[in-house]
Amino acid sequence: QLQLVESGGGLVQPGGSLRLSCTASTGTFSNYAMGWFRQAPGKEREFVATISRIDRSTIYADSVKGRFTISTDDAKNTLYLQMNSLKPEDTAVYYCAANLRRVLITSTPDYWGQGTQVTVSS
Repeated sequence: QLQLVESGGGLVQPGGSLRLSCTASTGTFSNYAMGWFRQAPGKEREFVATISRIDRSTIYADSVKGRFTISTDDAKNTLYLQMNSLKPEDTAVYYCAANLRRVLITSTPDYWGQGTQVTVSS
């Protein structure tokens, strides 16, 4: 019932910034926990960040804490990931994800976007 579309990926130099967006082409975020995952080449998919649909509190992976910011715009039904001070190790496909009737994203989301490529390289 929920279809997610990511955008905003691209090529950026180390130390640069990107802002990823995730919109629901079908359905709304009101009943879903939202978050971001990423998968680097040769690596397993890993959790990046989640934001509570109740009070907008956030949880981040240690690897991105202090550099990435997850946020939402409920009026636009959009999830964001602001990525600053990017490192080559941040290179990955980034996925928007959702869990039905959850406050925070789980390790097994119910819905996934198609992903957007982020490449950090000189």
